[in-house]
Amino acid sequence: MDAPPLHIAMYPWFAMGHFTPFLHLSNKLAKRGHKISFIIPKRAQTKIQHLNLHPHLITFVPITVPHVEGLPHDADTTADIPFSLFPLLATAMDRTEKHMEHLLREIKPQIIFFDFSFWLPNLAQSLGIKCFQYLVISPVTVAYLQSHERQNEGRDFTEFDLIEPPSGFPDSSIKLYAHEARFLAAFRKVEFGSGVLFHHRFAIGAKNSHAIGFKGCREIEGPYVDYLEDISEKPVFLSGPLLPETPHSTLEEKWIEWLGGFKAGSVVFCEYGSESTLQHNQFHELLLGLELTGFPFLAALKPPNGFESIEEALPEGFKERVQGRGVVYDGWVQQQLILGHPSVGCFITHCGSGSLTESLISECQLVFLPRLGSDYVFNARLLSRSLKVGVEVEKGEEDGLSTKESVCKAVKSVMDDGNELGQEVRANHAKVRNLLLDDNLESFYIDSLCNKLQALI
Repeated sequence: MDAPPLHIAMYPWFAMGHFTPFLHLSNKLAKRGHKISFIIPKRAQTKIQHLNLHPHLITFVPITVPHVEGLPHDADTTADIPFSLFPLLATAMDRTEKHMEHLLREIKPQIIFFDFSFWLPNLAQSLGIKCFQYLVISPVTVAYLQSHERQNEGRDFTEFDLIEPPSGFPDSSIKLYAHEARFLAAFRKVEFGSGVLFHHRFAIGAKNSHAIGFKGCREIEGPYVDYLEDISEKPVFLSGPLLPETPHSTLEEKWIEWLGGFKAGSVVFCEYGSESTLQHNQFHELLLGLELTGFPFLAALKPPNGFESIEEALPEGFKERVQGRGVVYDGWVQQQLILGHPSVGCFITHCGSGSLTESLISECQLVFLPRLGSDYVFNARLLSRSLKVGVEVEKGEEDGLSTKESVCKAVKSVMDDGNELGQEVRANHAKVRNLLLDDNLESFYIDSLCNKLQALI
């Protein structure tokens, strides 16, 4: 006899990059008959409700974001504020604890998925609700950082501890540049919410949860999952790759027309994340590198720090030189549809989880220009050094700066199918793409996750 459907609550961190994968997972679970209560700030709901494919089973439950001194009054998500104010938004989320207690008593889920709310497991368990820490960052990231943390417990943690992988880590090719290790060691000491360090949010949440989970599959991340289970002494569940649904919309006419002017596989597409901005010098080097390749290109970028518009930030004479073959666009683009356009042959990505999934199931060649931050750099190392499905742009070891020459070199190396590296990454990407698109893969992982959740309850 089949187990009865579950009632699951979702409470992701207040960021679009967290709402979206939580909702993708909700859709997969709802497709199997499970009921979902998706707790989200009311204004943010309007931005993602179009992604709700099962409104009869997925209900958005609004929550009020308490005002915190220093936050704009209408700030509900990270998209509303600069990065420097994220810790205040974390404080606001922590102050929803009483409201969450009221909501959970009212909606009575059997299990709740969360990521940043480290206090939620104790609250949930006091109400007889199971708690599952579901992280949108990769298993390789958590395994690398958590193991270092445990091995260095009780003493000051430095950048030198982080450069090399920890003892027993399953992949020696994954390591950090000095500037990345320096950033992550410093970020560990950042207070992210009132009196809480950033890394404590994850460590405390994991310790008090019944299990932890990730978007991913064992065929790609198996060694890191096994390693993480050993060091965390917690069961680790995987949800599979959570492939995006085929879009019902069509590509905007302006992009159909523009891309249609170039031959198949010739256009370089660069999308640097809806909330990511580059420093002005790196913005210049990226664009000049694209120009240097000689390929047509479409770059969807936000204005660099300190600039109001793309136009005023462009390199001198750049617009005139690339007229007719290069577009720099400040605005949201239909990334999935652009990646699927036959003219697009290469994708430069900041290595966010959602973008990587879309790129891995595309036929584009991949260039990794990771944003500085925990998950991005580990994703780039895994894909470029371990799986070898693309090429990472070279950066300075100490300063982390890329040059126009390094951008150009990376693009040309993957676009040239006549060289050994180009052939290798194409073949490896094709294998991973076929694996992810296998009809049975995602069904297996979602069914397995449902069975494990049933067993928890």
